[in-house]
Amino acid sequence: MKHTPSSYCIRFVIAGLLLGIVSLFSAFTIDDGLDSRVKLPGMQASRYTMLEKITEETGFLFIYDSHIFNDEQILTIPAGEYTLRKAIQHITGNQQLELQIVGNHILISLPEQHIPEIKPEITWFTIEGKVTDPYTYAPIPFVAIGITGTSTGTITNMDGSFRLQIPDSLLSSSIRFSHLGYESLEVENQTVANEFHSFTLEPKIISLQEVVVRLVNPKKLIEEMLENRELNNATAPAYLTTFYREGIENRKKLINLTEGVFKVYKAPYHISGGDQVKLLKMRHYRNTAEKDTVITKIKAGVQSSLQLDFVKNLPDFLMIHDPGNPYIYTHSDLTMIDGRLANVISFTQAPQYHIPLYQGEIYLDHENNALLMVRFQINPLYVDKATNLFVERKSRGIHIKTREITYTISYKHWNGTYYINHIRGDLHFNVRKRRQLFNSHIHTWFEMVTCDIHTGNVQRFPRRETLPQSNIFANTKHVYDASFWENFNVIIPEEELSEALSKITSKLEEINE
Repeated sequence: MKHTPSSYCIRFVIAGLLLGIVSLFSAFTIDDGLDSRVKLPGMQASRYTMLEKITEETGFLFIYDSHIFNDEQILTIPAGEYTLRKAIQHITGNQQLELQIVGNHILISLPEQHIPEIKPEITWFTIEGKVTDPYTYAPIPFVAIGITGTSTGTITNMDGSFRLQIPDSLLSSSIRFSHLGYESLEVENQTVANEFHSFTLEPKIISLQEVVVRLVNPKKLIEEMLENRELNNATAPAYLTTFYREGIENRKKLINLTEGVFKVYKAPYHISGGDQVKLLKMRHYRNTAEKDTVITKIKAGVQSSLQLDFVKNLPDFLMIHDPGNPYIYTHSDLTMIDGRLANVISFTQAPQYHIPLYQGEIYLDHENNALLMVRFQINPLYVDKATNLFVERKSRGIHIKTREITYTISYKHWNGTYYINHIRGDLHFNVRKRRQLFNSHIHTWFEMVTCDIHTGNVQRFPRRETLPQSNIFANTKHVYDASFWENFNVIIPEEELSEALSKITSKLEEINE
């Protein structure tokens, strides 16, 4: 079948981001605390759905242990006006529950319920700090950080900062830093444990003596990368423990931040699809103070992260032999990634095409042609024409236009095989309401980093344990586990994000759905 340029764009955009944007409304009568009154429609639904309805009407978020009552049980509530206390008692079916308002949250608990302190059985040490360029002093984002000889790792955030929690059994090991265009750095763990340190990576300048200068066919390099996948990439399934984050900003104010830890069943590269996700832990921040705005929800961010593994799911710009391929390829540079020489292949759409396609760089290992990294974006000349590919639905009276869509994907080498390491997508939109003079800027992002890899006794998950990848992840039900997050490796929030979180959360910074 012959592929048109437009079919290329659509085929890859299924791995993009879908947004649902609706107007916010409230029918909450302001009063004092639990005696405030709320109007509810007659409905037959689960307890969870009914509590969500109260959240929509009042802005209050609920925190409760799922063992207190069955929130999946279906019941009927008649339409009417209730006090907040009576509405909650009617929905839970228990008038003895204790209700406490803390900031924008309502805590539901059993009388005199005490939650025992959970202490980790394993002792840990921490390595944290900031990675910068020694000459420009600029922070270096997305530095790959790992413990030598293990698959444990993380990355730096946009500020170049990181924190890595490591069991004491690895105190005698070393920590390794690597990034595109820099010399790798390795430091003994015990020399930097439990203190904040500043690290610098020396830029790598490639001299002509290190390489044989020759004419390079960029399409031939891509072809060799595809042919060598059986040697470089996983031919057997693996378990990846990953940290996932998605966030939404409106007018530079944080609206939502959702984080989760997944166990991913990663199918071999040659099996199309087949990846599964099991949710281990989750936490969610929501800014309920932002009323005069639009609500934005990220759909299929988890699915997008998995589909952006280009070794498994080839995008149109890697299908070099397809008829009608609309891209121009050039060998634009040589650089270093994790101490290895890499060819840089640039691509952009041919000038005769005037539709939203892609442009960017592909980084291939100079020796074995393994795919190391891809950075790309929708062509800025036509990005505004891609709005309908990313916005699923919107309210009447709202005009939305895409402003910028960018992605970064990287791989890491472990035990002779390259595995997906970090995926990041940033999507920017201009939004304008009817009769509104100026646009507001919505920025959504999602990212996933591989924190650990296991290859022994890997089996597919039972279907009942898997997370629906195409759903709105922020709507997933969960129970917050504070002890878990104390020692799990995450991408720490950058300063701007931390400041926003401190403003929208009170004592209960982590909330349950």
